[in-house]
Amino acid sequence: MHVRTILAKSSTEITVTESIHREKLTFLNQQGQQLAALLESPETKPIAYALFTHCFTCSKDIAAASRVSRALAARGVAVVRFDFTGLGNSEGDFANTNFSSNVADLICAVDHMRDTLKAPAILIGHSLGGAAVLSAAGYISEVRAVVTIGAPAEPEHISHLFEANIDEIEEKGHAVVNLSGRTFTISKQFLDDIATQDLSERIRTMQKALLIFHAPADDIVQIDSARRIFEAARHPKSFISLDSADHLLTRKQDSQYVANTIAAWAGRYIPVAEIAAKDTTRPKLKSGEVLVRETDGKFGQDVFTDSHHVLADEPTRNDGRDTGPDPYEFLLAALGTCISMTARMYASHKKLPLEKVSVKLSHSRIHAEDCEHCETKDGKIDRIESELVLEGDLTAEQRQRVLEISNKCPVHRTLHSEIDVQTRLA
Repeated sequence: MHVRTILAKSSTEITVTESIHREKLTFLNQQGQQLAALLESPETKPIAYALFTHCFTCSKDIAAASRVSRALAARGVAVVRFDFTGLGNSEGDFANTNFSSNVADLICAVDHMRDTLKAPAILIGHSLGGAAVLSAAGYISEVRAVVTIGAPAEPEHISHLFEANIDEIEEKGHAVVNLSGRTFTISKQFLDDIATQDLSERIRTMQKALLIFHAPADDIVQIDSARRIFEAARHPKSFISLDSADHLLTRKQDSQYVANTIAAWAGRYIPVAEIAAKDTTRPKLKSGEVLVRETDGKFGQDVFTDSHHVLADEPTRNDGRDTGPDPYEFLLAALGTCISMTARMYASHKKLPLEKVSVKLSHSRIHAEDCEHCETKDGKIDRIESELVLEGDLTAEQRQRVLEISNKCPVHRTLHSEIDVQTRLA
């Protein structure tokens, strides 16, 4: 294998990514009241962030929200779910809230994530929370994908839940209603607010990928709402029938199905490689050992060291799922990191004014006769080319010396030496 490193004036960056970490969060709504939230994330750097909004009069701890969030976190997606004002563990009076305040709470949650974590690439909304994410998505530039679960096509739809109390609400300004065995005060300003919402226009103009989940037998929000949302949305849009699921996704298998589908679908739109379900149980390894283990994908691999975990795969053009670098990219990364580290060690030892090092590498197969310095003259050989970028006030002589030392890095020497690889059955 012929390895050649040259100095260059350009640079590039390489990034790499991984059960579940739970953390309570709080943030303020527009009125300065404290809202309660929960972050569930993989123990290593998440491949994306999502925000989950719950159904009308529910909380972040409803079974559907917790199951979907945990399942996504197990697949590398960090999920924040929160209680709307006046619900769950959040401060405020529910009677003073409405659909517009829910949307405002959602925006505050996104702002908090942007400031402390990372803005969500995915918004997930259940029932009226689904209407809220549809309303807000167009205002959040970082969002790439929107998911609704049993969402109404218009917020006004939920008024049927307290239809028997509407006359009292109109006359007295409020009424205490019973919803799913709990009592809530519904005010006239709530009715007035949902009556003025035009969700179809916001759906049409939000410019996000949309996935709609709805159960045909949903007795809270009729399936026709899914049709209206789908027709209002522009492509890319998808609809998934939840078959015999109920509105609250009370069966574990239903919420698990939703999470698995979101994980597979979202990878097409969020700015990361496709999300692959993976077993991230950390094996016990000694320092210096590496374990490579198949994931659920066709070629996908979990790569473990004693303290790190990354993914490997083949690109889609080779029938892979592109969930991580391919084997040759890992090889280039090994050489590139070694070259960079060696340059840094030498510069530090010599106290050179080296500010930053970067290395860009590529691999190819060439005809042996095209390699002037190679002993092999027949057939083809592997060639690795690397460009070393040295930033700082170095002289030409210093730059050349750093290049020479970097070309003697341990991995470089290993690739040039005779390598004995022995593979046996365990």
